[in-house]
Parts: sequence; structure tokens; C-alpha cells
Amino acid sequence: MESTTPAGSMEFTARNGSNKTYSQHCGLAAQILPCLTGIIALVGLAGNSVVLWLLGVRMRRNAFSVYILNLAVADFIYLCFLMIESMDIFLELFWYFFNISEVIIYVLVFSYLAGLSMLSAISAERCVSALWPIWYRCHRPRRTSAVVCGLLWALALLMSTVNELCGFLYDFDYTVCLTSRFIVGIWLTVLLVVLCGSSLTLLLRFLCGSGRMRMTRLYVTILLTVLVFLLCALPLGIAFVIYLFIPYDVQVDCYLLVVSMFLTSVNSSANPVIYFFAGSFRQRRQQGRQTLRQVLQRALQDTPEVDEPGGSLPQGPLELSES
Repeated sequence: MESTTPAGSMEFTARNGSNKTYSQHCGLAAQILPCLTGIIALVGLAGNSVVLWLLGVRMRRNAFSVYILNLAVADFIYLCFLMIESMDIFLELFWYFFNISEVIIYVLVFSYLAGLSMLSAISAERCVSALWPIWYRCHRPRRTSAVVCGLLWALALLMSTVNELCGFLYDFDYTVCLTSRFIVGIWLTVLLVVLCGSSLTLLLRFLCGSGRMRMTRLYVTILLTVLVFLLCALPLGIAFVIYLFIPYDVQVDCYLLVVSMFLTSVNSSANPVIYFFAGSFRQRRQQGRQTLRQVLQRALQDTPEVDEPGGSLPQGPLELSES
């Protein structure tokens, strides 16, 4: 029986009765990838838990670490529900008792948009600070990061709610349903343009021009995080945009969305690895073993490396208190 899912629907699994539908169309892809997704998500939850504990409890927050903290929250939520989504047995046991699939899809869309929003804000603010450093230091309000993060969480909640409305309005007014999907698609496109544009500007600022900036660990952290997102998490956003224009197809749903979900689990799980890699890369032996807290502090370092062994970790313009 052909699915009646509307064009533009962002389904994360084929809901034509059960996940077994996938095995009839996609072979092993629908069986292996969800298992791998669940395993990677479990590892990513552990890594993001460490980041949340260090940034939320053990470290004094500044302008950039506030964004990283909120990004870690979005990644944690996404991985948590993604792991539940990959547990076919759990879903089959509770499918007839709770409408858990709609909740999972709603939270996945919400956390995905929130994570993309935080990453876009990080890249955009660092681009502004690189292009206009004096204006940035003198005119940036103290609580900018906290206010921006609050607004982005609210917008992500609004857009995910608008996206979910299509499931209720499809049988009544397909035009309104499609309009709601286009609104979410436009917002997603805006975030991607801001992310790509600001990241490319940062990269060119370091590579080109007579007054090239010196690379710091902070910028390495940002650029690596953006690069991994473009490679692993961008396909899911592209899948959503594609569904706005093509009819629903089970095979497309399998190969595009299942693979995209697997890649997003890699992205959200890789962010803590990036932070600790950027903080520990080229660590001087004279400084001895460092704690995870010190390594994370080094990853957020916004000034060039100090030359003296055992020197302090200076903080540049990001030492704007957000606590």
C-alpha cells in the first residue's frame, strides 16, 4: 500500500506499520545503520556529558563557552532521542501504547535546528570580531551570548512546532501545510547561509590579505566544528529541503534519511572530540599531564600560544563575562 505521507514531510523512519518496511526496500542499510547510529549516539552522550559538566559546573563561562555549552545541550538532546529512535525493539513494544514516534521526530527537528542555530551564531560572532575587533570589544553587550542563545532556542522551538503542524493540517488544508514546511525550509536555508558565509570569511581572513590574522586554538575549534557539520550534518538539512519538492518515496527515505541520521550522530558525537583535540594538540611536555578542564580551556584560547613553558592560558576578547 502506497504511503500517504505528503511531499515535504520530514520523516526520520518509514512509519508504514513498523521499521521492517525498510528491510523490504533497502536490504541491510536499514538494519545495520540504526544499530551503528545507536552505538555512536551512546558514545556521543558520554562525551557531551563531560563537556556539559565542565562548562556548566567546573569552568567560568565567557562569551564563547556559553555558545559551546548550549551547542552541547542541543547535541545531547539530539543524541538521546536519536538513540531511542534507533532502538527498534523499544519502539515496537511501545508503539501501540504511546505516540512516541511523533514526539521523537519533534524533538529531533527541534534539537537539530537548535544545534545549527548555535553553530551559526558562533561562526557569525567570531567573524564580526575578526573583521571589526575594536568595535566588537567596545560595543558588544555583556550578556549578548546568553540573550542570543535564548532567542535561538525559542526560534528552534517555534520552527519545529510549525514543522509538526503539517502532520495535523495535511488532511484539512494541504496549502497551509506546505506553507509551514516552506517557512521551516527558509529558516534552515538562512542558518546554512550564515554558517557557510561567516566560516568562509573567517578562513579567507586567515589565508589571504596583507593583514592576515594568526590562527588560535579557538578558531581551529570553530573551523573544525563547522567542517564536520558540513560533512556530516548538512545532508539531513538537504534531505528536508529535497522533500519540499519531490514526492515521498520509501527508498529515498531509506537511503537519504537513514544515512543522514547516521551522519548526524557522528557530527554530534565528534564535537567533544574536536574540543579536546584542539586543546591537547601540540601540548608541551614541560607542562605535564593536564586535566580535561585545562584541555577544554586551551581549546577556547583566543590568543596565540605563549612561549614560556608552564605559562598561563591567556584569554583574548572572549574574556567577556557571561556568568
